[in-house]
Amino acid sequence: MNPKYEAVLFDCDGVLVDSESITNGVLRDMLEEIGWKLTAAECMRIFLGKALKDEKAIIEASTGRPLTEEWLASFRARRNEQLELRVGPIPHAVEVVAELHARFEGRIACATGADRGKAELQLRKCGLMQYFEGRLFSGHDLPRSKPAPDVYLAAASALGADPKRCVVVEDTTVGTTAGVAAGATVIGYSPPVPGHDGGALLRAAGAAFVVEDLRQVRELL
Repeated sequence: MNPKYEAVLFDCDGVLVDSESITNGVLRDMLEEIGWKLTAAECMRIFLGKALKDEKAIIEASTGRPLTEEWLASFRARRNEQLELRVGPIPHAVEVVAELHARFEGRIACATGADRGKAELQLRKCGLMQYFEGRLFSGHDLPRSKPAPDVYLAAASALGADPKRCVVVEDTTVGTTAGVAAGATVIGYSPPVPGHDGGALLRAAGAAFVVEDLRQVRELL
Protein backbone atom coordinates (compact mmCIF):
# COMPACT_ATOMS: atom_id res chain seq x y z
CA MET A 1 0.00 0.00 0.00
CA ASN A 2 1.08 3.59 -0.62
CA PRO A 3 2.87 4.76 2.54
CA LYS A 4 1.61 8.30 2.10
CA TYR A 5 -1.93 7.84 3.34
CA GLU A 6 -3.02 10.83 5.36
CA ALA A 7 -5.60 9.37 7.75
CA VAL A 8 -7.32 6.20 8.92
CA LEU A 9 -11.10 6.17 9.36
CA PHE A 10 -12.64 3.38 11.41
CA ASP A 11 -16.18 2.12 11.47
CA CYS A 12 -17.34 1.51 15.06
CA ASP A 13 -19.65 -1.51 15.47
CA GLY A 14 -17.94 -4.74 14.50
CA VAL A 15 -14.60 -3.03 13.86
CA LEU A 16 -13.73 -1.32 17.13
CA VAL A 17 -16.39 -2.71 19.47
CA ASP A 18 -17.96 -6.17 19.66
CA SER A 19 -21.55 -4.96 19.76
CA GLU A 20 -23.41 -6.40 16.81
CA SER A 21 -24.77 -9.53 18.52
CA ILE A 22 -25.89 -7.46 21.53
CA THR A 23 -27.74 -4.84 19.50
CA ASN A 24 -29.12 -7.48 17.14
CA GLY A 25 -30.50 -9.50 20.04
CA VAL A 26 -32.37 -6.53 21.48
CA LEU A 27 -33.74 -5.62 18.06
CA ARG A 28 -34.86 -9.16 17.29
CA ASP A 29 -36.70 -9.40 20.63
CA MET A 30 -38.44 -6.07 20.16
CA LEU A 31 -39.49 -6.84 16.60
CA GLU A 32 -40.98 -10.13 17.77
CA GLU A 33 -42.96 -8.21 20.41
CA ILE A 34 -44.68 -6.25 17.65
CA GLY A 35 -45.31 -9.21 15.39
CA TRP A 36 -42.23 -9.81 13.23
CA LYS A 37 -40.48 -13.03 14.26
CA LEU A 38 -36.93 -13.44 12.96
CA THR A 39 -34.05 -15.73 13.76
CA ALA A 40 -30.87 -14.08 14.97
CA ALA A 41 -29.24 -14.82 11.60
CA GLU A 42 -32.15 -13.32 9.65
CA CYS A 43 -32.15 -10.20 11.77
CA MET A 44 -28.41 -9.80 11.29
CA ARG A 45 -28.69 -10.26 7.53
CA ILE A 46 -31.41 -7.62 7.19
CA PHE A 47 -30.06 -4.95 9.53
CA LEU A 48 -26.28 -5.41 9.78
CA GLY A 49 -24.46 -2.16 9.10
CA LYS A 50 -27.62 -0.12 8.59
CA ALA A 51 -29.09 2.76 10.56
CA LEU A 52 -32.39 1.56 12.02
CA LYS A 53 -34.11 4.83 11.21
CA ASP A 54 -33.44 4.16 7.52
CA GLU A 55 -35.24 0.80 7.68
CA LYS A 56 -38.64 2.26 8.55
CA ALA A 57 -40.36 0.95 5.42
CA ILE A 58 -39.41 -2.70 5.87
CA ILE A 59 -40.24 -2.67 9.58
CA GLU A 60 -43.66 -1.13 9.00
CA ALA A 61 -44.41 -3.48 6.11
CA SER A 62 -43.41 -6.54 8.14
CA THR A 63 -45.16 -5.61 11.38
CA GLY A 64 -48.18 -3.73 10.07
CA ARG A 65 -47.45 -1.00 12.62
CA PRO A 66 -46.01 2.51 12.31
CA LEU A 67 -42.43 2.91 13.43
CA THR A 68 -42.86 5.58 16.09
CA GLU A 69 -40.30 7.78 17.82
CA GLU A 70 -41.47 6.24 21.10
CA TRP A 71 -40.60 2.73 19.87
CA LEU A 72 -37.21 3.89 18.63
CA ALA A 73 -36.50 5.59 21.96
CA SER A 74 -37.44 2.39 23.80
CA PHE A 75 -35.16 0.38 21.53
CA ARG A 76 -32.24 2.73 22.16
CA ALA A 77 -32.78 2.59 25.91
CA ARG A 78 -32.93 -1.22 26.03
CA ARG A 79 -29.99 -1.51 23.65
CA ASN A 80 -27.86 0.90 25.67
CA GLU A 81 -28.65 -0.92 28.90
CA GLN A 82 -27.33 -4.16 27.43
CA LEU A 83 -24.30 -2.48 25.88
CA GLU A 84 -23.37 -0.96 29.25
CA LEU A 85 -23.42 -4.43 30.73
CA ARG A 86 -21.82 -6.47 27.97
CA VAL A 87 -19.94 -4.59 25.23
CA GLY A 88 -16.19 -5.08 24.87
CA PRO A 89 -13.53 -4.16 22.32
CA ILE A 90 -12.87 -6.20 19.21
CA PRO A 91 -9.71 -8.29 19.75
CA HIS A 92 -6.57 -6.11 19.38
CA ALA A 93 -8.62 -2.96 18.64
CA VAL A 94 -7.15 -0.93 21.49
CA GLU A 95 -3.52 -1.72 20.68
CA VAL A 96 -3.97 -1.14 16.94
CA VAL A 97 -5.84 2.14 17.40
CA ALA A 98 -3.25 3.39 19.90
CA GLU A 99 -0.39 2.62 17.53
CA LEU A 100 -2.07 4.18 14.48
CA HIS A 101 -3.10 7.23 16.52
CA ALA A 102 0.58 7.78 17.32
CA ARG A 103 1.83 6.92 13.85
CA PHE A 104 -0.64 9.24 12.09
CA GLU A 105 -0.21 11.97 14.74
CA GLY A 106 -3.86 11.89 15.73
CA ARG A 107 -5.19 11.79 12.18
CA ILE A 108 -7.64 8.99 12.81
CA ALA A 109 -11.42 9.15 13.21
CA CYS A 110 -14.43 6.97 13.96
CA ALA A 111 -17.17 7.25 11.35
CA THR A 112 -20.29 5.31 12.29
CA GLY A 113 -23.76 4.79 10.95
CA ALA A 114 -25.00 4.50 14.56
CA ASP A 115 -26.29 7.35 16.68
CA ARG A 116 -23.67 9.40 18.49
CA GLY A 117 -24.82 8.43 21.98
CA LYS A 118 -24.36 4.74 21.25
CA ALA A 119 -20.92 5.27 19.74
CA GLU A 120 -19.74 7.39 22.66
CA LEU A 121 -21.02 4.85 25.19
CA GLN A 122 -19.21 2.01 23.46
CA LEU A 123 -15.93 3.81 22.90
CA ARG A 124 -15.83 4.87 26.56
CA LYS A 125 -16.64 1.35 27.78
CA CYS A 126 -13.93 -0.15 25.59
CA GLY A 127 -11.14 2.29 26.48
CA LEU A 128 -11.08 3.87 23.03
CA MET A 129 -12.68 7.29 23.50
CA GLN A 130 -9.35 9.00 24.26
CA TYR A 131 -8.22 8.29 20.71
CA PHE A 132 -11.37 9.64 19.05
CA GLU A 133 -12.26 12.64 21.22
CA GLY A 134 -13.45 15.34 18.83
CA ARG A 135 -13.08 12.93 15.90
CA LEU A 136 -16.30 10.92 16.13
CA PHE A 137 -18.77 11.27 13.27
CA SER A 138 -22.29 9.83 13.10
CA GLY A 139 -24.44 9.26 10.05
CA HIS A 140 -27.40 10.33 12.20
CA ASP A 141 -26.02 13.88 12.17
CA LEU A 142 -25.98 14.03 8.37
CA PRO A 143 -28.69 14.02 5.70
CA ARG A 144 -27.64 10.54 4.55
CA SER A 145 -26.07 7.66 6.45
CA LYS A 146 -24.17 4.68 5.04
CA PRO A 147 -24.13 3.39 2.28
CA ALA A 148 -23.90 7.05 1.25
CA PRO A 149 -20.35 8.39 1.68
CA ASP A 150 -21.32 11.46 3.74
CA VAL A 151 -19.97 10.34 7.12
CA TYR A 152 -16.59 9.39 5.67
CA LEU A 153 -16.38 12.61 3.70
CA ALA A 154 -17.19 14.58 6.88
CA ALA A 155 -14.49 12.73 8.82
CA ALA A 156 -11.86 13.28 6.13
CA SER A 157 -12.76 16.96 5.86
CA ALA A 158 -12.49 17.48 9.62
CA LEU A 159 -9.02 15.92 9.57
CA GLY A 160 -7.99 18.05 6.60
CA ALA A 161 -7.36 14.90 4.59
CA ASP A 162 -8.07 14.13 0.95
CA PRO A 163 -10.62 11.25 1.00
CA LYS A 164 -8.61 9.56 -1.74
CA ARG A 165 -5.65 9.47 0.64
CA CYS A 166 -7.63 7.92 3.49
CA VAL A 167 -7.91 4.30 4.55
CA VAL A 168 -11.32 3.10 5.78
CA VAL A 169 -11.66 -0.02 7.95
CA GLU A 170 -15.09 -1.64 7.59
CA ASP A 171 -16.75 -4.99 8.30
CA THR A 172 -20.00 -4.69 6.31
CA THR A 173 -20.90 -4.30 2.66
CA VAL A 174 -22.98 -1.23 3.56
CA GLY A 175 -20.00 0.49 5.13
CA THR A 176 -17.60 -0.69 2.44
CA THR A 177 -19.87 0.82 -0.19
CA ALA A 178 -19.78 4.11 1.72
CA GLY A 179 -15.99 4.10 1.96
CA VAL A 180 -15.54 3.30 -1.72
CA ALA A 181 -18.05 6.02 -2.68
CA ALA A 182 -16.00 8.49 -0.64
CA GLY A 183 -12.97 7.59 -2.74
CA ALA A 184 -11.05 5.94 0.09
CA THR A 185 -9.11 2.69 0.10
CA VAL A 186 -11.18 0.20 2.10
CA ILE A 187 -9.74 -2.59 4.22
CA GLY A 188 -12.44 -5.13 4.98
CA TYR A 189 -12.37 -6.75 8.41
CA SER A 190 -13.92 -10.21 8.26
CA PRO A 191 -13.04 -12.50 11.17
CA PRO A 192 -14.43 -16.05 11.12
CA VAL A 193 -17.18 -15.31 13.68
CA PRO A 194 -20.83 -14.21 13.31
CA GLY A 195 -21.69 -10.53 13.03
CA HIS A 196 -19.50 -9.52 10.08
CA ASP A 197 -19.96 -9.80 6.34
CA GLY A 198 -17.79 -12.38 4.59
CA GLY A 199 -14.62 -11.54 2.76
CA ALA A 200 -16.05 -12.30 -0.68
CA LEU A 201 -18.95 -9.91 -0.05
CA LEU A 202 -16.59 -7.17 1.13
CA ARG A 203 -14.38 -7.60 -1.93
CA ALA A 204 -17.44 -7.50 -4.19
CA ALA A 205 -18.45 -4.22 -2.54
CA GLY A 206 -15.03 -2.77 -3.36
CA ALA A 207 -12.69 -3.58 -0.46
CA ALA A 208 -9.09 -3.47 -1.68
CA PHE A 209 -7.94 -5.84 1.06
CA VAL A 210 -9.64 -8.20 3.50
CA VAL A 211 -8.15 -9.19 6.86
CA GLU A 212 -9.26 -11.51 9.65
CA ASP A 213 -7.26 -9.85 12.43
CA LEU A 214 -7.02 -6.11 13.13
CA ARG A 215 -3.27 -6.44 13.58
CA GLN A 216 -3.09 -7.06 9.84
CA VAL A 217 -4.41 -3.52 9.29
CA ARG A 218 -1.36 -2.21 11.12
CA GLU A 219 0.88 -4.40 8.98
CA LEU A 220 -0.73 -3.27 5.72
CA LEU A 221 -0.18 0.36 6.67
